[in-house]
Amino acid sequence: MRDQKALSVRTVVAIGIGTAILFILKRFAVIPTGIANTNIDISYGFLGFIATLFGPIAGFFIGFLGHALNDFTQYGTPWWTWVFTTGLVGMVIGLFWRRFNVEAGNFGMKKIVSFNLLQIITNVVSWSLIAPTLDIWTYSEPANKVYVQGIVSAISNSIATGVIGTILLVTYAATRTRSGSLKKES
Repeated sequence: MRDQKALSVRTVVAIGIGTAILFILKRFAVIPTGIANTNIDISYGFLGFIATLFGPIAGFFIGFLGHALNDFTQYGTPWWTWVFTTGLVGMVIGLFWRRFNVEAGNFGMKKIVSFNLLQIITNVVSWSLIAPTLDIWTYSEPANKVYVQGIVSAISNSIATGVIGTILLVTYAATRTRSGSLKKES
């Protein structure tokens, strides 16, 4: 019971801090692509990192709340289909947090490749298919416009997550003590 409560507090704190960092990154660390409302957004690298550390619940809420806050403060209203999709990306990557187990201090080549395959598939499906389809259903957006935006976002978010997320995960794992690496002195 005590571990569940500690995990809950840890997750809530991660959501609060992660949302604030994601919001700041989405607001101030983006590069326009030339496609309307579509940026190279390094916040997805951070989202992949934080979701891998804290799991699907934290990943969803950090992505959802951080994106919603950014849209609200920048545009006056959130674009809910993309806000939801950002949360979905965080959740799906977070589903594999125990498999990657970065806390154990080991994030070697096999885990790097697995993480990147996962995030690329997640980003491509989420941004090329889910977000544009939701835009068409919810906002009656023109299909050619939103699918182009989605494809550009899928590519740029995959690259951002692959580069920044991988660097953050490798660096973080290097700060952790590897499981079984401590030996008792006689």
